[in-house]
Amino acid sequence: MGPRRRVLKNSAAEANQFRLRSAIAFLCVLAALVGLGFWYFRLQVWEHDDYATRSEANRIKLRPVVPGRGLILDRKGRVLADNVPAYRIEVTPFEAGKTEEWLPALRRIIALTPEDVARFDDERRATRGYKPITLKLRVTEEEAARFAVDRWRYPGVDLVPYLNRRYPYGELLSHVIGYVGRIDADDLKELGEGGAALTHIGKTGLERYYEEALRGKVGYEQIETNVDGRPMRQVGHVPATPGADLRLSIDLDLQQAMVTAFGDMDGSAIAMDPRTGEILAMVSLPGYDTNLFVNGISNVDYRALMDNPSRPLFNRNVLGGGPPGSTVKPLIGLAGLDSGLRTPDSKVFSTGTFYIPGQKRGWRDAHGGAGWTDLRKSIAASVNYYYYKLAYDMGIERFDEYMRRYGFGDKTGIDLAGENKGVVPSPQWKRTRSKEPWYAGETVNAGIGQGYWIATTLQLVRGTAAIANGGNLVRPHLVAERRDGYNTPWLPLKQPEAPRITDNPSNLRAVQEGMMATMGPGGTGRAMAAGAPYLMAGKTGTAQKISRKGSQSFDPHSLPYHLRHQALFVGYAPADNPTIVVAISVEHGGFGGSTAAPIARKIFDAWLLGKMPEPVPTDPKYTRPTQPRAAPVVAAAATQGAPVAPILPTGRAGAAAVKPASAAPAAANPPPPPATTAPQEPTR
Repeated sequence: MGPRRRVLKNSAAEANQFRLRSAIAFLCVLAALVGLGFWYFRLQVWEHDDYATRSEANRIKLRPVVPGRGLILDRKGRVLADNVPAYRIEVTPFEAGKTEEWLPALRRIIALTPEDVARFDDERRATRGYKPITLKLRVTEEEAARFAVDRWRYPGVDLVPYLNRRYPYGELLSHVIGYVGRIDADDLKELGEGGAALTHIGKTGLERYYEEALRGKVGYEQIETNVDGRPMRQVGHVPATPGADLRLSIDLDLQQAMVTAFGDMDGSAIAMDPRTGEILAMVSLPGYDTNLFVNGISNVDYRALMDNPSRPLFNRNVLGGGPPGSTVKPLIGLAGLDSGLRTPDSKVFSTGTFYIPGQKRGWRDAHGGAGWTDLRKSIAASVNYYYYKLAYDMGIERFDEYMRRYGFGDKTGIDLAGENKGVVPSPQWKRTRSKEPWYAGETVNAGIGQGYWIATTLQLVRGTAAIANGGNLVRPHLVAERRDGYNTPWLPLKQPEAPRITDNPSNLRAVQEGMMATMGPGGTGRAMAAGAPYLMAGKTGTAQKISRKGSQSFDPHSLPYHLRHQALFVGYAPADNPTIVVAISVEHGGFGGSTAAPIARKIFDAWLLGKMPEPVPTDPKYTRPTQPRAAPVVAAAATQGAPVAPILPTGRAGAAAVKPASAAPAAANPPPPPATTAPQEPTR
């Protein structure tokens, strides 16, 4: 091979190429610097507010502040529902990690039931991992102390103080106050995002009806945290708005007297002020301990309540109802007068059996033939014949019209949810449920409160109050006053204008005289009124469970317990200036005059004379199932202030008069007017 040819360098070309590459590199660097400067400008100027907010959010945590639930008091200021300090365990799944890594060790410190763990697992699957979930409510002080020592071992697990709802009188007011329970998925949907901080919500009774007022509004604290997310200090807050307090028209002493008067019998009763519609006492028996439901009732206790044949969870006043029997005769008699079919002195001759023209089947009178009978005698002696004929002469259409005017077949408007409308017999009602026509005999049955009738105790007490107060159909209500803050005045709740049931005072007076005659010689309630230092008016009633066969009659007391008739009574006192009206229904009680009326007398005596009834001896033939009860609730921090009284067990028969924990012991015979001295303010 020859010598390699030498390539001469082109210095000018290389210089040009270098300058070109340098220019390109410079432009790239310049573009990068311009882009970086633009990006810095965008971050620092254009989007400064946005990123400043994000940065602040990383440093500042919002912690919800749950308001204290409003208190519920009776008419004398005694606390019926309050709050006590307590602790709960909350877990943030995202921070805590896998359950199997921390739960076994935590169970050695805090007693957790399988139900607690199952509920936690269900909520963990249904919610986002960064939201705290309650693992256990009502942690004891000993458990809280043990956990505080080992807190560092459990990231994402916190001990949170809160106010636990407490019902000092539990069973005594179970169907009035109701209870709060743990929030579930359906509640969260209804409350929206703002309800995520809440743990409890009203489930039944007044707690449910006035939930929005009692709950208040959630506030927030702005907490500065370190890089580990630990709280350092509070830098701001939006205060929570406490729930409103409610003062009821219920009188606790009268409530206890009503329960004691029933003894071991099941049923319902209402005492009301006929002038205003304020309910003075209301029971549905048997009741149940509402404290069992606050933090979640156990399966064993819930099954015991559900399996109880007396159905303690069923509110007989609001959800129940049945044939009113003879207790509606005063109103049916008033309808006969106002319709022009009868006058107060019009008489019919009671032979003891009423026959529809052209029919052989007769409708018998329980007391036999009563002879010539006018309105007053028909009420006092409960003459069925008078009302058989009156209902037949009125016709079912007119009968239905007047009964609805008196409030039957519709809600009374009481401040409790789920009220039953009841049923007023009519062809229209029957057509919606069967293809059979309306028969004249069904009209006759309706005339004595039997047949398709369904009337609630609330409807009966409201209708009777209208007779007592001169014809005003007032709205029954439990809450009399409300205050939005402890230092604010109590404000009465406005009630709707009461419709009139009659515009003829003389007709109404005749009905009142008939009800007063019921308590006198020859009346079905004469035994009840014996020896009373005040006048009273009323009407006894018996609603049949089974019909007679042919001419055979049944003695209610000889029937099996579940087939005995309902014993009913409605009445008011003092008859010349009524301040209390009652409606009573005793399940399987037999006769109204012998079973329901004596209960009413004890209620009247307790209200008008301050005389508490003696406990009724227990029927040895009937053993009531044992009711589950919650353990006494004591404040977790009771040592920091005055001792908190535990729940008072309120049994049925043999229960003593109520001695409220927040007030001085009551006198032996407390007067009916409400006390004006307010008790010490409990925990809010």
